[in-house]
Amino acid sequence: MKQVFTSVFVIFLSINLLIIFSGKTWLYKGIAITYLKGHTSSYIHDFIYFPSDTISAGKHQKWLISKKYNKADLTPFISDIHEELETTAYLIIRNDSIQYEKYWHGYSADSMSNSFSMAKSWVSTLVGIAISEGKIKSVNQKVCDLLPEFCVSGNSNITIKHLLTMSAGLNWDENYYNPFGKTADAYYGNNLRGLILNLKSITPAGKNFQYNSACTQLLAFILEKATEQKLSSYASEKLWLPMGAKHPALWNTDSKNGDVKSFCCINSNARDFARLGLLYMHYGNWNGLQILDSSYIKEATSIANLFDKNGKRNKIYGYHFWIAKYKNMNMYYSKGLCGQYVICIPEKNMIIVRLGRKEGGLLLKGHHNEFYSFVDAALEMIL
Repeated sequence: MKQVFTSVFVIFLSINLLIIFSGKTWLYKGIAITYLKGHTSSYIHDFIYFPSDTISAGKHQKWLISKKYNKADLTPFISDIHEELETTAYLIIRNDSIQYEKYWHGYSADSMSNSFSMAKSWVSTLVGIAISEGKIKSVNQKVCDLLPEFCVSGNSNITIKHLLTMSAGLNWDENYYNPFGKTADAYYGNNLRGLILNLKSITPAGKNFQYNSACTQLLAFILEKATEQKLSSYASEKLWLPMGAKHPALWNTDSKNGDVKSFCCINSNARDFARLGLLYMHYGNWNGLQILDSSYIKEATSIANLFDKNGKRNKIYGYHFWIAKYKNMNMYYSKGLCGQYVICIPEKNMIIVRLGRKEGGLLLKGHHNEFYSFVDAALEMIL
C-alpha cells in the first residue's frame, strides 16, 4: 500500500511540475471548473466562475406580444429534440411580436445564460457601428494601423475584413476539448492579450475560411483602441441601451479588470439576445434610430468570397454570421457552442432563439442538424 501511495504521489507531483514549467497554469482553473464539477468542457452556466464586465441596461423596451402567443403546440419531433439536447429556452418572434416561448430546466425569460460564440455577431455589429462613426476607416483598414504591436511578418497584410470573415490565416487551432490548446488557454487563462498578439499569419490572408476565435479577439482590441472605450461600455452605449434590453448583461474577462473575452461569453437571456436579430431584420433601424448602417448588414449577412481548407467555395459564413439557404429561403444566424442560436428568416419576418446545454452533430454542409430542426418546428408551429 505504501508503494502504491508513493507511486501515485510521484505521478501527481510530476504532472504538477510539468504544468508549472510549461506555463500552462490555467489548466488548474479549467480542471476545477469542468472535470471537478462533472463536465468535460465549458457549459452555459459556468460564467459564474469568471470575472466580468457589465453591459449596462437602461429603460426597458418591452417586446410586443402576439395575440396568438403560445397558442401553438410543440410538435412531437421537436419536443424529443428539446429533451435530448436539453434545451433551456425556445423563442419564436414573428412580425416583431413574441408568438411562442417555452423554458425548461428551471430557466425563465429572465435567466442568464452563456451565449458562447453568439457573442461574435455582437462584436461584428460593433465594428459596423465604429465604421459608421468614422472611428474605423473601413473593413479594408489594416489591423496594424490600430495594433502596431501585432505587426510582424505576414500579419502586416491582415485587414479587418479578414478578421470578420475568419480568413486571417493565423496559427490557431479551434479545439474546444483539448485542455492544452490555445482555445482552452483563451477561455480559462488570464493573459488574452499576450496569447493573441503573439499569433502569426501562416497562410495568405483573404483566401481560406478557417473558423478562428482569435480573429474576434483581435477585433475587440481594435474596437477598444479605435473607440477609446472598454468593449462592454461601447456595447452598452451603442446596443444594450438604445435597444432597451431588460437586464444588464455580463461579459466575462480574462482577469479582474482585464480583457473581455470577446470571442464568447456575453451572458444574458433569450429575449435580450433576440434584440440583435430584430435589429438586423430592420436593416439596422431600431424604432426610428439608425443604429447600424444597412449596407454593413447586407455585407455581414452575405457569403464571403472565400474557400475552405478543401478548396471548395465557402457558402456558409459572412461577417461573423452563419449563412444558410433552406427550403428556398435565405437565412442567417448567430451560433454558440452547445447550440445557442439566434436565427433570422427575413422572408417570413421570423426570429428563432434557442438556448440549451447540448448540440447535435455537424453536417457536411457546415451547419448542425438541430439548426434545421429548430427552423422546421417554428415554420410548422407558426405558419
